[in-house]
Amino acid sequence: MLLVKNVHIIEPTSKYHGKKVDLLIKKGKIDRIKARIQSDKYNVYDAKGACMSIGWMDIGVQVGDPGLEHREDLESVAKAAMAGGFTAIACYPNTNPSIHSKSEVLYIKNNTSDSLVRFYPIGAASRNCKGEEMTEIYDMHESGAVAFSDGTKSIQNSGLMMRTLQYVKAFGGLVMNHPHDKQVGNSGQMHEGLTSVNLGMKGIPSLAEELMTQRDIYLAEYTESKLHVLNISTARATNLIKQAKSKGIQVTTSVPAINLALDDSLVESFQARYKVLPPLREKSDIKALKRGLKNGTIDCITSNHIPWDGDAKNLEYSRAEFGSIGLETVFAICNTHLKSVLSLEALIEKLSRNPREILGIPVPKIEEGAIANLTLFDPLEEWTFTKEAIYSKSKNTPFIGTTFTGKVLGLINQKQSWFRS
Repeated sequence: MLLVKNVHIIEPTSKYHGKKVDLLIKKGKIDRIKARIQSDKYNVYDAKGACMSIGWMDIGVQVGDPGLEHREDLESVAKAAMAGGFTAIACYPNTNPSIHSKSEVLYIKNNTSDSLVRFYPIGAASRNCKGEEMTEIYDMHESGAVAFSDGTKSIQNSGLMMRTLQYVKAFGGLVMNHPHDKQVGNSGQMHEGLTSVNLGMKGIPSLAEELMTQRDIYLAEYTESKLHVLNISTARATNLIKQAKSKGIQVTTSVPAINLALDDSLVESFQARYKVLPPLREKSDIKALKRGLKNGTIDCITSNHIPWDGDAKNLEYSRAEFGSIGLETVFAICNTHLKSVLSLEALIEKLSRNPREILGIPVPKIEEGAIANLTLFDPLEEWTFTKEAIYSKSKNTPFIGTTFTGKVLGLINQKQSWFRS
């Protein structure tokens, strides 16, 4: 049994919201919640007034296993997720082989069944994520895939996207797509704007994202199916989704944490750590994304965790791969950069409740008798993110050496717990 003492509950649906309590975990469930519980018989963790919410979930994670374990394996990504406060992650299908049949779905589920972090596979919409041949979607759904997408690879073929949306509608499924028109993007290296012009670098226009966002909204409306626009980054894409929601189209969306904090001017350093997809955009886009978070247009925030080995990122900018790790810094980034945008309660909702509701996964509760699924964090603690403290196998992040406000202290998921030493 584990007794967590002196925690402030952050969960608006709980009668304990805003209260400082002790919380007893017994056999994987919340046994008691009281102002004070005697600790003589229990293992005790004194939170010293830190906050506790329901466990967080990230729907934007690249897992290297199977086939790319040198970048990230199931154990290392679980450790990174724990350090970031996530008790659950949904995994992109871009592995080798792709998660494109029930065999790969079951591989992920069976090999993570004992993990503190719950893994939810996203099944590939097309075989090998090539955007050509539709996969056996229903078999993957029956095996536990929570959504269907080509992950980091955008579905370019409109017919395939339409048929995928039509197919999943039969069982209430969800299609996720990263909006990036490759023909319009045309091998760009960064956001197309004043900075790219000044640097003489080929740009990725906002139009590449906005055209595909609009296409997918039209297809979702036509098929009357559920769509998640994965990881938007522009002002106009935000407005397109806002308009679609006002029309009653079944669309949700997410934004990567990094795109809320950094803008394209940083690419002037030619450091490959700033090369991500979607690319870092302009300050005006960041302002629009923050408005979208505040007014509810943007439903959740993702890590867009893309691990690369040194050989892929320690190159000159134009030759380096797109992507950054992010699991361990999502909360810190958001708590530092969104203080004037979202209340703490609203931020936690976008990290915990909303991702689960998008995927149709039961939302944990903080009440006596509920299964323990909890994240412990201090929104006021200042700390510096160092390379030595990274749990991920990969170190490709622009935030090494950054001082943040807000730190994850630990988490509990059923009978397992982890606390930062």
